[in-house]
Amino acid sequence: MPEHAPAVESVIDRELALLAPEVRRSPGRVGALLHPDFHEFGASGRHWDRAAIIASLAVTTDPGSRPFVVSGMKGVRLAPDLVHLTYDTECDGSLAHRSSLWRLTESGWLLYFHQATPFSEGAT
Repeated sequence: MPEHAPAVESVIDRELALLAPEVRRSPGRVGALLHPDFHEFGASGRHWDRAAIIASLAVTTDPGSRPFVVSGMKGVRLAPDLVHLTYDTECDGSLAHRSSLWRLTESGWLLYFHQATPFSEGAT
C-alpha cells in the first residue's frame, strides 16, 4: 500500500474495521464509526440509512463469515474534514467497486457516505 497522510491512514484503518465480521456483528462498534447522517447505496441497489445498516449487519453477519478481500484501496483528502476512499472487494465470489466519504467530526473520522457497485471479472 502506498504511503498516505495520517488522516487517510486513519480512515483506511476505520474502513477496514467496518469490513471485519466481528465489527459488523456489533451494533455498538459499527455505530461508533458511522456519522449521524450516514447513508449508503448498497451493492443490492438498496438505499440504507444509519439505523437500517446497523440493524441489518448485526443480524446478517454470521460469526463464521469470511472477511472481505480488499484490493486497490486509495484515499485522498479532499478538504481538511473530508477523505474519499475507493477500492474493490470480493466476498464469496461477489465483486464490488466501493467508494466512501469520511468526515472529520468532534468525535473523530466518521463514515458519512458509502456506495458499492457490483461488477464482474474482466469488467473495467
